[in-house]
Amino acid sequence: MTGSYRVVAAASAALALTAAAGCKPPITNAGLPIPAAKPGQEQRAVQLRPPFELSTNEDAIVRIVTDVTCTGTLITEDLVLTAHHCVAARDDNGRTLRRDQEPEAISIELGGDHLPWGDVTVRAVVSPDCGYTSGQGDIAILVLSRRLIGIPTLTPRIEAQPEPKEFVTPYGFGRCALSRDAIHLVPRPGGNIDAVSPAHFVATASICPGDSGGPARSDMGGDVVGVISSSVMDGDEHTTGTSYFSRLDVWPELFSAAREIAAGASPSELPPYRSCLR
Repeated sequence: MTGSYRVVAAASAALALTAAAGCKPPITNAGLPIPAAKPGQEQRAVQLRPPFELSTNEDAIVRIVTDVTCTGTLITEDLVLTAHHCVAARDDNGRTLRRDQEPEAISIELGGDHLPWGDVTVRAVVSPDCGYTSGQGDIAILVLSRRLIGIPTLTPRIEAQPEPKEFVTPYGFGRCALSRDAIHLVPRPGGNIDAVSPAHFVATASICPGDSGGPARSDMGGDVVGVISSSVMDGDEHTTGTSYFSRLDVWPELFSAAREIAAGASPSELPPYRSCLR
């Protein structure tokens, strides 16, 4: 990752960083990308009735609301994939703690328009023992309190790694400072994968605060190859910068544990799955 961070440091000379990820602006080293979540929680009306037609795979992309706001992806009827820093607990000053939010403090909003058409609660957070502020381990899987029957899901690429030069498109519910629209799901300008490391891959893309945890989809296969983790941003949603995406294929134990917990297993019954050694 050393070479990649040198690239980011050079890019940041031309782009001003804005506090992004779903936290109160985190303390970061100057010149490094920051998580792409958005602080605070907005009051939003909820209509507890799904639309008549859920016809596109983009309906699988959801908004995550806790003391920060992020994006996630429904990968099965009761599992949502997101970034770990989106569900990390924080103290009264917004500083990240080395533990996760309580599941009941996390809400999943459904629907990609300005207002959600429904929401669902979370009963378990499945995450590594790292990645609380982005970086290695910035991936989490949320086990929902109920199955969402009939809503499309997106397939995560767990058994194969992202390929260099593969074109990916990020999606998110973020909103940049210069954006004029209300919050809604947006496919962001993406690009080819420039480098693949043991924990992340790097691509030039447009990312806004609140996009953290959103999917990076392969334009060729349509599957999810990564999770939005951090990016260089300047407040303009049309500006592209060096962006980091957590790989999925290096966490098979995490996905297996999430499936078992969704099926009713206790985390204490499972083989170790939180290790960050790769």
